[in-house]
Amino acid sequence: MSQTNPLKQYFRQPAVYIRLPSNGRFYPPGALNPSVTGEYPVYPMTAIDEITYRTPDSLFNGQSTVNVIKSCMPDIIDAWAIPATDMDAILAAIRMASYGHEMEFGSTCPSCRAQSDRAIDLRSVLESLTAGDYDSSVQSGDMEIFFRPMSYKNLSDNNRMQYENQKLLQMMPDLSDSEQINEAKITAVSDALKKITEVTVHALAQSIAAVKTPTAMVHEPEYIEEMLKNCDRRLFAQIRDHAIDLKSQSEMQPMQLTCDECNHVYQQQLTLDMSSFFDRAS
Repeated sequence: MSQTNPLKQYFRQPAVYIRLPSNGRFYPPGALNPSVTGEYPVYPMTAIDEITYRTPDSLFNGQSTVNVIKSCMPDIIDAWAIPATDMDAILAAIRMASYGHEMEFGSTCPSCRAQSDRAIDLRSVLESLTAGDYDSSVQSGDMEIFFRPMSYKNLSDNNRMQYENQKLLQMMPDLSDSEQINEAKITAVSDALKKITEVTVHALAQSIAAVKTPTAMVHEPEYIEEMLKNCDRRLFAQIRDHAIDLKSQSEMQPMQLTCDECNHVYQQQLTLDMSSFFDRAS
């Protein structure tokens, strides 16, 4: 007969409750345990969680982020399926539950290069986060295009591919140097640029939920991606700009800061990235 751990009363308890900006939309069946109240408990990180997210390989492929989210928000069954609309809110809530509502960050004035230490109240961040209007669509002739947020798995895979391709491009020789130019090197650069473009098209296809025509409702990703590769540039730009706008509506907005040294007013974008988000001064 199993016994209850007499130390259970000392286990961590939820420190924060949040509402997801998506209100639970866009999660595939079984990925999220629905909340009756619409609020989800957030637990502080454990010591194991802190060690987990510092593992370089799993941090690079997103596994550390997934492990920490599953630990701190057990109602999220499949963290890879989290829509992009909810990521900033979830990371902010875990940070609040673990370390408090104030997050410090460094800033450098783009005018005079003066450095300063700043702080932001994550409670205000949570209050400001909303999901983009994914009920809106793009109309082109008799075709209507519907959108959805990318999942964290989509984001992680695409970011990794973009990073790898950009690193490869940075290693290429400078083609402005005539002594370095040869056909093989030009081909290598061209191939790298082509791969970056393919990743961009693939990511855009993942942001499309369906395409409606007079004769069909197309959900298949491979058909949608093929359409993006073969449509005219104006339609592609229209679709891309709409997807980017929806994504930006769901993200933490840039902060407006004033330099203490020269009074220059500038904006700084904060990224709630797991590799640095939970770092604290020792």
